[in-house]
Amino acid sequence: MIRLLHILNSISEYLGRLVAPLTILMMVLTGAVVIGRYVFNAGMIPVVESVMYLHACVFLLGVPYTLKHDAHVRVDILYQKFTARTRALIDLGGTLFFLLPVAGFTIYSSLDYVALSWRFQEGSPEPGGLPAVFILKTLIPVMAGFLVVQGIAEITRCLLILTGQDTDTEESELG
Repeated sequence: MIRLLHILNSISEYLGRLVAPLTILMMVLTGAVVIGRYVFNAGMIPVVESVMYLHACVFLLGVPYTLKHDAHVRVDILYQKFTARTRALIDLGGTLFFLLPVAGFTIYSSLDYVALSWRFQEGSPEPGGLPAVFILKTLIPVMAGFLVVQGIAEITRCLLILTGQDTDTEESELG
């Protein structure tokens, strides 16, 4: 089970590290838009939309990475005081009863939406905008799929903790 945890966590780790540099590119492009607009009085719709696409990529593909590193929003006033075993039970329940059903519903409910976008090869409604909105929309079920993968990793981690196996050593190897 530790090997499975390592494999599943490495997928989320890879995604997070893949999209992280996009934030720097977003910053540079946003600066270019501001300079273009206020210094040269020029509109740059493709660049503005590129920032929007990068933003969507960072957030949608960064969700599993965020979950892996326990950096998601949590009200942990009590949670942090619980034992590792109690936290594992809470995380297991949350993953089984909330995360996986929501991710599954997201996949199911977004497939027709994405398929329609692909059928029409949906592009930007703005003149001169980027032509590949359908690719961007594809990230919705992709994100949910990767969230399922990380959810399985979380279940595995919780089961390891509940069975008394040490996951700290394995986790520190993953970065």
